[in-house]
Amino acid sequence: MAKYQGGCLCGAVRYGTEAEPLNQRVCHCRRCQKVIGAAFNARLLFRIDDVTVEGQVATVNTSPDLQRGFCAACGTTLFSRRDSAGIVGITTGSLDDPSLFKPEMHMWTASKQPWLRLDDGLPQHEGAPPPN
Repeated sequence: MAKYQGGCLCGAVRYGTEAEPLNQRVCHCRRCQKVIGAAFNARLLFRIDDVTVEGQVATVNTSPDLQRGFCAACGTTLFSRRDSAGIVGITTGSLDDPSLFKPEMHMWTASKQPWLRLDDGLPQHEGAPPPN
């Protein structure tokens, strides 16, 4: 059984991976806010080849190099995918067990909603974080 598994609200799409995430971040950019329909996008980043997806996924490009995937039946946002880098960011809300998410930082905090207090002690970056 995959360590990280999840899927959409209606159950038509399921995903899973045994891999450890490359990183776990909270993004506050406006694009993520719009796509998720919330104040931020909490996500776990994996290599594309490490994640299996079953079911019908619809996609939309929200920037030239970033594709968002969602359930074609119920619309649940499941991931963001950057093929050129070979990575996929799984939305934590779609995990079967969201408590597995252990955030490491906040990014794009310049777009953070003013009513949201970030007092968790994690690093905060106004834009993209520095490369690892």
